[in-house]
Amino acid sequence: LGTDYLGQDVVSRFLHGGRSILWMASVSTFLGFVFGAAIGLIAAYNRGRLDDVLMRGMDILLAFPQLLLALVALTTIGPEPWLIITIVAFTTMPRIARITRGATVPVVERDFIGAAEALGESRFRIITKELLPNVTGPLLVEANLRLTYSIATIAGLGFLGFATEVNAADWGQMVQENRTALTVAPWGTLLPAIAIALLTVGTGLIADGVSRTVAGVDRGRPDA
Repeated sequence: LGTDYLGQDVVSRFLHGGRSILWMASVSTFLGFVFGAAIGLIAAYNRGRLDDVLMRGMDILLAFPQLLLALVALTTIGPEPWLIITIVAFTTMPRIARITRGATVPVVERDFIGAAEALGESRFRIITKELLPNVTGPLLVEANLRLTYSIATIAGLGFLGFATEVNAADWGQMVQENRTALTVAPWGTLLPAIAIALLTVGTGLIADGVSRTVAGVDRGRPDA
């Protein structure tokens, strides 16, 4: 597939560049999922004033555009890997929290939760042992969707020049660096662009498959 605008091997940089997007997107999605799910579960179980405070806080965070917040932080501090992960996780958390709360509220009202409370179970045990297993399906679907958006966000930041290092083997940065030579040596731009597209589509298909499995859409089919 030739070389890029600096004479560097496109295939080697392509294979190495996918790692940064994958690990940063996975870690940021995991952190956003953990904290968002915890906030949603606590808000749904306690309701009342605590619910209002937590959800209004999530609404405030949702009001900030993800990419704009990332650009401000990265311009101020610098394109550090930990900062990119923190920003993506921070902006992912409110969405996870709202989905978790919406899925948990109906479960809180079921009889077995009242029975657990009558038996004197602690709130921590009720949340982790009774509520969480009953909302795992919707949370897995949302986590896969958030992973898709995290990949797109991190790739977009790389394209805008906020990769973790100068001349880093980052798919987004590869697209930005080699686009001037698109008509002469297109693979330096097309290969990472196609990879980003396939990765986001692939994670979307995984999310769709998880949602269909959780919903039991294919259970009645003989070939399922």
